[in-house]
Amino acid sequence: MEAFGESNGVEFLVGRLEREISDRSLRFRAFFDHAVSMLIALLRDAKDLNRLARSARWRLLQTQAHAATDNIPFRKQFKDEAKQRKHVARGTVPVEAGIVDEKLAIWELTVGLEIHAQLNTDRKLFSDALTSINVQPNSHVALFDFALPGTQPIFQKGAVLPAIRAALALGCQIQRRSQFDRKHYFYADQPAGYQITQYYQPFATGGKITLNDFDGIAQEDGKSVEIEIQQVQIEQDTAKTLLQPPADAMLDFNRVSHPLVEIITKPQMHQPKTAAACVKKIQTLLQAVYAVTAGMELGGLRADVNVSVRRKTQPQSALGQRTEIKNLSSIKAVEDAIIAERNRQILVLESGGAIKGETRGWTLGASDTVKLRGKEGEVDYRYMPDPDLAPLLISDRLVAKISETLPHFPDQMVEELVQYLGLTMKDAKTLVELDDGRRLDYFDLVRSDFVALRSQVKGHSQVATTDEKEWSVIIANWVLHEMGGLLSSSETAFSADRVPSKDLAFIILMLAMEQITGRTAKQLLAKKFYGDARDIESIIKEEDLGLEHLSEEEYMSMARDLLDGHPAMVVQIKEKGQIGKLGFFMGQMMRKGEGKVVAQRAEATLKKLLGLTNQS
Repeated sequence: MEAFGESNGVEFLVGRLEREISDRSLRFRAFFDHAVSMLIALLRDAKDLNRLARSARWRLLQTQAHAATDNIPFRKQFKDEAKQRKHVARGTVPVEAGIVDEKLAIWELTVGLEIHAQLNTDRKLFSDALTSINVQPNSHVALFDFALPGTQPIFQKGAVLPAIRAALALGCQIQRRSQFDRKHYFYADQPAGYQITQYYQPFATGGKITLNDFDGIAQEDGKSVEIEIQQVQIEQDTAKTLLQPPADAMLDFNRVSHPLVEIITKPQMHQPKTAAACVKKIQTLLQAVYAVTAGMELGGLRADVNVSVRRKTQPQSALGQRTEIKNLSSIKAVEDAIIAERNRQILVLESGGAIKGETRGWTLGASDTVKLRGKEGEVDYRYMPDPDLAPLLISDRLVAKISETLPHFPDQMVEELVQYLGLTMKDAKTLVELDDGRRLDYFDLVRSDFVALRSQVKGHSQVATTDEKEWSVIIANWVLHEMGGLLSSSETAFSADRVPSKDLAFIILMLAMEQITGRTAKQLLAKKFYGDARDIESIIKEEDLGLEHLSEEEYMSMARDLLDGHPAMVVQIKEKGQIGKLGFFMGQMMRKGEGKVVAQRAEATLKKLLGLTNQS
């Protein structure tokens, strides 16, 4: 003990510790911290302890020990790094967005998609059992679907037609000859122990999809980006697993062998938002050509994403090790899952770990992905041609016939709505994409009914002279916004039967002819929406909702009273140019008029009295 109290001995030990700390990595510093603590204990009674504590050498020792960690205590830093190493080992590095965002300039994300969409068919792919949604579990199942011994697949030709429509919508080349293969793996939802798919010779290859800025791609991708489609293949779906907490699961075999197309893109996306926009646009395309039964919201389409990151300094050909995130069931889930996995991979690599090829899962609201199983490769799946199925032959004549009957694609429809009907890009896209295209069909019906009703009206100048584009914009507003507001408030799905198209067209016509006010028109729409069986004319008559036109003098008198009652606001409008305050007076006139005031006439009267007749 006395030897350690000698000044030379203390200086020697401290100097040795200094050199060790400067030469060793961070993982040894906690050991040295502990050694210093023991040294202090040994020197507690030594006379030179205070001198040592005050010495520059001791302060230098403390500075060196903490400099690399911004004054974070040794003990906390050591614990944090230990936790980080455990996460790396488990593949569960927690997402810390602030840390990862700083690294995005260094790392490049690459994403490829595998989209599985249920085809619009009446029968299953390899049996004559009916396809079904939301029916009693295990009620539409053939013997082959259960993989009972001795049963064989019987290819249903009806699945080819929607599959071809899907491939053509994606710009793919249809192969005259393709074949079915067995993809072997064991899972409870795959009773045969293999899935029938097309691996070696898919029926369609070589397509592409163009994503534009109005499709919602990331700003980093500019105005547009092209994504190549590697292949489209026909395959059978698996059973549906219904989890029964805490530890049980039940299987619904209704979904087994439901015909699917799997759409595989090339790994050409580098932004999560763009990948999500790609899934959304593919879904819209498939719905537009009636190739699929339903979208993601009803379980008719699922997406798997392949995610990898690499340093931007690496050669372009060297992609990082990819992981696959399975069964994402919403557009938002695609974007969020990619962000979570990108962040996880960056943190793993920054921590000195390695990315393992594996299948991972993601749940709604999670900030991290979780490992499900190791990623199988081509050898693990033991692909082989299915000996029970003949090659699939598709004639050029059939492809040409289907091509002739394809409807306009979504981009074409949006362009026509904007160019010929005067809709905004936002409203046009919303109409095309909402409710699997049914909202657009409803809009077309209302327009047709309105045109027919308007042709029967004679002598009303406004109805006769208003531009076709103006009417289309007005009708779109009612179909999207007024109807949409009722759907949202009632939390119900859209149905064209809620308000027949002729009823909505008649309401808009009555409003245009100034037979009712805008407020009354909304009341009439709500009554029909909530089930009033009376026709529109009967409701107007029985509830005295018709507009009683006020004279010019009555409009002027009402407007003067309001302006005289708010002199300060009048000054703000006339002298300070605060035209927006005109809306206040219009609202007051509408309320005071109790359904008799027409908004356009109220505005014109107010502007006249305020001397604003030359301002729009």
